[in-house]
Amino acid sequence: MQALDYSNARILAPMVRIGTLPVRLMALEYGADLVYTPEIVDKAIAGAERVVNEDNGTIDYLMKGVSVFKTHPSEKSKLVFQVGSANAELALQAALTVAQDVSTIDLNCGCPKRFSTHGGMGSALLEEPEKLCGILRNLVQHSGLPVTCKIRIFPDREKTIKLVKMIEATGIKALGVHCRYRDERPKKDPAHWDRLKEIVEAVSIPVIANGDVMEFEHLTKLQELSGVTAVMYARKAEANVSVFRKEGRLPLMEVVQTYIRKCLETRNHHSNTKYVLMQMFIDNTKSPHYRPLCDAKNFRAVCKAMDMEHELDAWVASQSAKGYPTDLDSVPRKAGEEKLQQQQQQQEKAREKRKLEQGVNEEAGESVTKKHAAEVVEKEEIKQDSESLAILPSAGAEHVAVACVAALT
Repeated sequence: MQALDYSNARILAPMVRIGTLPVRLMALEYGADLVYTPEIVDKAIAGAERVVNEDNGTIDYLMKGVSVFKTHPSEKSKLVFQVGSANAELALQAALTVAQDVSTIDLNCGCPKRFSTHGGMGSALLEEPEKLCGILRNLVQHSGLPVTCKIRIFPDREKTIKLVKMIEATGIKALGVHCRYRDERPKKDPAHWDRLKEIVEAVSIPVIANGDVMEFEHLTKLQELSGVTAVMYARKAEANVSVFRKEGRLPLMEVVQTYIRKCLETRNHHSNTKYVLMQMFIDNTKSPHYRPLCDAKNFRAVCKAMDMEHELDAWVASQSAKGYPTDLDSVPRKAGEEKLQQQQQQQEKAREKRKLEQGVNEEAGESVTKKHAAEVVEKEEIKQDSESLAILPSAGAEHVAVACVAALT
């Protein structure tokens, strides 16, 4: 159980929908020392089927035929798998599912967004330190992997110090600290870099700083300011993942073209590809490529928007000649669509059954009001629609865990 080396590390932060396989591989190639997966909810990955893809060597973890996590052996030695959980046993099941393909398990205790806190996960765990530490202890003792944790800070300094000491006592190997409060947001609230030193002095494990880390030189600056061991890049890596290059960032279009090639190599689903590209162009909306990208409905349209249709054609021809898959638009959703059709048929049968039962009850003098019947139907349809969300993700690959939260927690 060898812990990763966090010394002077520049790390790709866990980012939902952004930190999928193509971006992680690029980050490592550009110089990142470690990379995190996006947060993946425990129930969305626990017990998933592991499938090795013959054409490119990638490994998919499938739930109900849909890829919830994709990795490649080349990143394993530097890969941290971040799990979202509020349950010690489920967190362990998730960790054991992916253990052979990752190097560390990280528990997300910092995400303030509703899809995470809704189920008691993410930053909601900060208010339940005993539960948080119980999950970490279970992972440390039984996962067989090094374990880390990523938190946010409290406005109350003493409360923060008490928490980080409790967390360290569980046996984790490093602590990630997003130095903002739970309700603060990057676009309007600056990170509290001044709070990092007291945390570093309170624990003996490596502390990884996150929040407003924008430049390659910020590692040295934060080390001098607070003594942190490493830093995480989020928004700047999202905009241009070549931020990890010590020689300086590359031009946006060069990064974009490399990204699309990486998406072809890993067979990344078109909607996730488009989403990541949209974030790259967030500050370049006047680019001639931006509007066509916004309108793109499939992978070919994405490539056309970036003047890369010829590379798509070459990839399709090469894949086809070897008998490998070429569909980047619908394959990840196929199993989900079939399951959804089955559920719709079941819903229709349930409605017919209720109508018959209602008729019998009325004849027996036990009729229910139309209002109550409507409420019953509505509740059942909402429940079944939620189940459909779990098997029909919006982007079809890896970040499916986000869509699963509402239905599974």
